[in-house]
Amino acid sequence: MTEQRIGPERQVTLHFAIKLESGEVVDSTEGKSPATFTVGDGNLLPGFEQSLYGLKAGDKRSIAIEPEHGFGQPNPQNVQVMPRGNFAGMELSEGLLIIFNDAANAELPGVVKQFDDAQVTIDFNHPLAGKRLTFEVEIVEVQPV
Repeated sequence: MTEQRIGPERQVTLHFAIKLESGEVVDSTEGKSPATFTVGDGNLLPGFEQSLYGLKAGDKRSIAIEPEHGFGQPNPQNVQVMPRGNFAGMELSEGLLIIFNDAANAELPGVVKQFDDAQVTIDFNHPLAGKRLTFEVEIVEVQPV
């Protein structure tokens, strides 16, 4: 029987770590059970998923992911200025994560970029937008779906 390689119609179990250029780990399965996904199910960003094609159980890789294949570039339109009154009674600080609800009542996280007595600037870009990442993987198992 030939070894199963990652591609369409495959279920993949792997350990991973996502690191910033500084080496800081932003997500990882270290100390946890490995992650399992089916190729094409949307659990992995396409750029991460494509980088795994052809790998098999036992393979380890460290893969550079450019922003365009990761979380994209920051979009200036995702930075919004709101009246300070919208945040009455809230203790604000730069970097504070606030969960908003959009028109469809879905949760939308935003980060306080700056604020004063009149207005608050909120960044709705993904925190990893614009960042070059290193995707370290160890393939545990590859099976047909």
